Amino acid sequence: MGGGVTTLKNAGAAGILCEVADVIVANKAYLSEIDGKIGDGDHGFNMAKGFGRAKDRIDGASGTLDSAMRTLSDILMSEIGGSMGPLYGMMFSDMADALDGAAEIDAALFGRMIRAGLEGVQAIGSARVGDKTLLDTLVPAVETYEAALADGDGWPQALGRMKAAAEAGRDSTRDMVAKMGRSSRLGERSRGVLDAGATSCCLILAAFADGTDRRIAR
Repeated sequence: MGGGVTTLKNAGAAGILCEVADVIVANKAYLSEIDGKIGDGDHGFNMAKGFGRAKDRIDGASGTLDSAMRTLSDILMSEIGGSMGPLYGMMFSDMADALDGAAEIDAALFGRMIRAGLEGVQAIGSARVGDKTLLDTLVPAVETYEAALADGDGWPQALGRMKAAAEAGRDSTRDMVAKMGRSSRLGERSRGVLDAGATSCCLILAAFADGTDRRIAR
C-alpha cells in the first residue's frame, strides 16, 4: 500500500526528460543493431539525434516537464527521419497537453499523462497489441500503472510495476511475427528478434519511472 508520497513540482521536472534522453543516446548502437536485424537499422541513430537535440534545448534545472516534452515533440516530428518520429512526437505532445501547466504532478496526473500518450499513438496508427510494435510495451505499462493505483499502491510501487510491465512487454515481442512496417514483409523471419520500437519505448518508460521515483517526496 502507498503512504506518504504526495506530489512532484512540475518546475524543474524537465530534468526527468534530460535523463530519458541520456538513456536513449547511450543505447543508440543497441537500438540500431536490433532494428538492423529486421528493419532499416536507423532507429537508434534517429532516436539519439532527436533526444540529444532536445536535451540541448531543454532547461533541465528549472523547466517544466510539459514544456520539455513539447520541445522534444517538435524535434521528433520535424527534425528526424524514420517512422517513429511522428509516433513518439504525438505521444509526447499529448502527454504535455495532459499536464497543461499544472504546478504539481501527483500519481493520478502522471497516470492521465501516460494514458494520453498511449491514446495519441493509437490515434495515428492502426497497430494493436500483438503486432510487434511499441504498443506491446506501452499498453501493458499504462494499464499496469492504472491497475496499481486502483489496487491502492503508492506512487513508487505503481512506477515499479509500470517498469516491470514495460520490460515484459518488450520481451514479448521477441516471439511475435511483425505485422506493421518494413519488418512485416519478412513474415516468420521476423520472429526471434526484439522489436526496436518496443525496446526504445521500454527504455523511455523505465527512465521516466526512475527519474520520477528519485524526485517524489517520501
